[in-house]
Amino acid sequence: MGRTTVRAGSATAAALLACCAAVLGAGGPQGAVLSAGAAAPATAPRQEQAGNDCDVYQSVPPSSEDGPAVKAVKAKRSLVIGVDQNSFRWGSRNPNTGQIEGFDIDLARAIGAAIMGDPDKVTLKAVPTAERVKFVQEGRVDLIVRTMTITCDRLQQIAFSKPYFNTSQRVVVPKASAARTIDEAVDGKTVCAATSSSAEDELKSRPKVAKIVSVENHLDCLVLMQLGKVDATMTDDGLAASQAAQDQTVRLVDGEVRPAVMGIAMLKNSTDLTARVNQVLADYHASGAWRAAYDRWLKPYMLNDAEHYWPAQR
Repeated sequence: MGRTTVRAGSATAAALLACCAAVLGAGGPQGAVLSAGAAAPATAPRQEQAGNDCDVYQSVPPSSEDGPAVKAVKAKRSLVIGVDQNSFRWGSRNPNTGQIEGFDIDLARAIGAAIMGDPDKVTLKAVPTAERVKFVQEGRVDLIVRTMTITCDRLQQIAFSKPYFNTSQRVVVPKASAARTIDEAVDGKTVCAATSSSAEDELKSRPKVAKIVSVENHLDCLVLMQLGKVDATMTDDGLAASQAAQDQTVRLVDGEVRPAVMGIAMLKNSTDLTARVNQVLADYHASGAWRAAYDRWLKPYMLNDAEHYWPAQR
């Protein structure tokens, strides 16, 4: 099985994104500071992957107290939240307004406003998929709210909030493809996935995949698929649904793999910040704001009611 890596900063990737930016709503360069139908996913397993036992629901209890980490953030007068600017309906730049918007963006702003007490003290920073863990570890962001799956490997490196969205991996293909299932779409084919993503891990576990093309952001896969450079794309089910909604020339195949949950990432030693985020998540859902965001951004493209995607809290 071969593997190719495409860097978003390369001339090739930049040219591909530029040619389709108007249609896809792609934003500016990664790391730039920004202004302040999927199938039903299965229940996320305790074991994220064979031989690596962990509880993906594990997190500290919610709390409204300001501990050292929260006080440090308030002292610098800005909470920096890593987000996506290339995922339609989750986090993307509106070409008409120039504003970043989506389901994760609403959540990020709600968390920021609750912790800082002032939405003007929240900074959204675009983070590439492949750099999410690094951005947290290096302190370049305080939080990541960016369709990030909680995995056992990541739990060894960073902390996560309690889950806020059920997800799984699905495959997108051009409408001209004869593939109807995941196996038909990826076996013997060139398949694209974001670097360091759960989709890439899944493809690596499939020996029949001919070649994996790794990119920094899943939107790059859509561009490569449009240009006939790859046969299919594997990504989170919500992102797969957004690609199909964004481009009428592609569709989802039947089936899903790797049921999982998404969480908000932060430093492992920021325990009190994690507790504050968990409290905001609980309040966000209880108030109906989580469902309102789902109905606004995701409902037209998902098969199930909002509560199907809210993880059972443990």
